[in-house]
Amino acid sequence: MIGYITIGTNDLDRARTFYDAVLAPLGGRRTLTYERSQYYGSPERGAMLGIVLPFDGHEATSGNGTMVALMAGSASVVDQVHAAALAAGGTCEGPPGQRMDNFYGAYFRDLDGNKLCAFHTGG
Repeated sequence: MIGYITIGTNDLDRARTFYDAVLAPLGGRRTLTYERSQYYGSPERGAMLGIVLPFDGHEATSGNGTMVALMAGSASVVDQVHAAALAAGGTCEGPPGQRMDNFYGAYFRDLDGNKLCAFHTGG
């Protein structure tokens, strides 16, 4: 149902470096590259995550209550994504761990303050 989601950045080159590292454990890679945006996807061609310079030319800000959730294949991949995010300069918003019976997740913010979650459901 979702084709793509975009989040804003104020420094596209810096964001590309961050997301190259963070999305690698999920199999994410650069798919579409434009002057004002970078999109990431997987070989399965599902929904994409776009990192964009705001079209209106104003500063990018993180939305209050906005979060992008990235599905991982296992709890260990969640751990890898979270570690990659912190190593690439992101900040922890909640360490990896079991949140509910069937939900293992980790929360972090990127270099522009956007909140993301890496999660795994099931065993």
